[in-house]
Amino acid sequence: MKVLVANRGEIAVRIMRACRELRLPTVAVYSNSDRVAPHVRAADEAIGLGADAPGETYLRIDKLIDAARQSRAEAIHPGYGFLAENAEFAQACQDAGLCWVGPSAKVIALMGGKTAARQAAKEAGVPVVPGTESPLGDGMTDEEIADTAATVGYPLFVKAVAGGGGKGMRLVRAGSALVGAVQAARSEAASAFGDPSVYLERSVSPARHIEVQILADQHGRVVPFVERECSVQRRHQKVVEESPSIAVSPETRLALTSAAAALAEGVGYTNAGTVEFLLDSEEQFYFLEMNTRLQVEHPVTEMVTGIDLVQWQLRIAQGERLTVDADQMLEPRGHAIECRIYAEDPDAGFLPSPGHIRYLRRPAGPGIRDDSGVEEGFDIPVFYDSMISKLIAWGDNRSAAMARLERALSEYGVGGVKTTLPFFRWLLQRPEFVSGNVDTGFLDGILADGERTAFSDTPVDVEERAVLATALRAYLRAETPANGAVENAVTGWRRAARVEALG
Repeated sequence: MKVLVANRGEIAVRIMRACRELRLPTVAVYSNSDRVAPHVRAADEAIGLGADAPGETYLRIDKLIDAARQSRAEAIHPGYGFLAENAEFAQACQDAGLCWVGPSAKVIALMGGKTAARQAAKEAGVPVVPGTESPLGDGMTDEEIADTAATVGYPLFVKAVAGGGGKGMRLVRAGSALVGAVQAARSEAASAFGDPSVYLERSVSPARHIEVQILADQHGRVVPFVERECSVQRRHQKVVEESPSIAVSPETRLALTSAAAALAEGVGYTNAGTVEFLLDSEEQFYFLEMNTRLQVEHPVTEMVTGIDLVQWQLRIAQGERLTVDADQMLEPRGHAIECRIYAEDPDAGFLPSPGHIRYLRRPAGPGIRDDSGVEEGFDIPVFYDSMISKLIAWGDNRSAAMARLERALSEYGVGGVKTTLPFFRWLLQRPEFVSGNVDTGFLDGILADGERTAFSDTPVDVEERAVLATALRAYLRAETPANGAVENAVTGWRRAARVEALG
C-alpha cells in the first residue's frame, strides 16, 4: 500500500517514518516554499501543489486527490491540522477509491459538530458539562439569548459548534458581556471554520484538561489508553502535555477510559481518536469534545505504553485486528512530558518569528525524543504553523522525566529565529509546575499578572552560545596556533598540544 501524506512538517516526517518501518512506500505533497523541506526528502516520491497559501495547497481537496492519482497512491493519511477532521475530504478519498487512514466521514461529521457530539456522549452515558443542546438560532433576540444563558449559569463559554483550538470561543462572567461575546464568537467562527454557529456551555473552573487516546479496529474492538494531562495551556492552546496525570486516581482512570470507550463504541468509531474531558477538584469529569484524528501530543502516550500509534493507524486502515493488551495500556511504564517548541518570541507576546534557521542543535541522550520537521538552513515560512519540533522526555517517574526535559532544554540550540525555548526553561522552574498543581487557567493567570515580563534572561542563553560555538569551530578548523593549545571559549576546555613532528 502506497501512502500519500496530506500534510507537512514534523507530523508528515513522523508518518513517513512509521510507513518506512512497515515497508510502505510514501508520497509527499509540498507547496512552493516547502520544495526542499525535510518531509519532502523523507518521502519516496513528491508531488508539488503550486502556490504557498494553505487555501491553494494543503487545503485543496482536488489537488490532493489528483496527487494521489498521479503517484498511484492507494491511501491517504491526513496527519493533524489542515484537512484531518474534514468529512468532505474523507468522503472524497472514499469516492476516489482511496483508503482513508482515519474514521469514517460520517463519524467525523457527527463528532465535529460540538452539540451533536455532546448528544452522542449523553446517549453513551458520558457526563457532559451543562449547556445548550443546540446552536443559538440566528433569529434569537438578545433577550432570548440572555434567558438561555441564565438556564446554563455563569460563568459560561460561548463556543463555536465547528470550533477547535480556542477559536470562536469566549468566556463570559456576567450577563452584561454576553451579547458582545456571542457576536465576536460568531464572527471568529465564520472566519475560521466557515460556520458562524455557536452554543453555550458552563465554565468548569478550576478544572484540569484530561484526555484519553483510543484505538478502534474495523471489527468492533476499542482500546483506551492511559490518560494524558493537558492542563498547561495559553489562551486555550496546549503548551505542555504529559502522561499519566498525577491528579487521576486508578478508580478515576478506569471510569475515564471506560467512558471514552463507550462513546467510541456508541458512534461506531474506527482508527485513532481522542476523547477530551474536564476534571474538577473532586475528580468528577465531564465530556468536552472528541478529536477524530491523531493528536499533536500522541508521543507521550507512545513513550509510556511502547505502542506506535501511527503504525496502528495504518494497520487498522488495512483491516487488521487490534492485538494490543487493553489492560497493559492502562498501566503506564514511567512518565513522559512533551513541550511544543515554536518559532515564536515569548518576549513579544508569543508573536510568530518566521525566518532562516542558521543554527540548529537538537538534544539527545537517554529518554529524549525530538520530533522535528525542520533542519539547519531551513526557512520557516510565514504561511503555516511555526512549530519547530516536539520535545519529549521519558523517565521512570515524573521527577526523572522533568530532570531529563530540563537537561534537554539546556542542550537545545536554535539560531536565526526567536523560539519558545527560554519560556520552557522558565516554566520548568515554576513551583506550580514542579508540584503538578495546575489547571487550565494556571499559565494565563501568571502571564496576565505580569509576574514575568522577559524570558530571554535565562541563566544560559543557549542560542547565543550555540552560534558562538559554530563560529569558533570554523575558526579552529582554519587556523591552529603554534602551541596547538586553544582554549574553547564556550566550554573552558583546552585542545591538547600536538605531539607528533610536522613535516
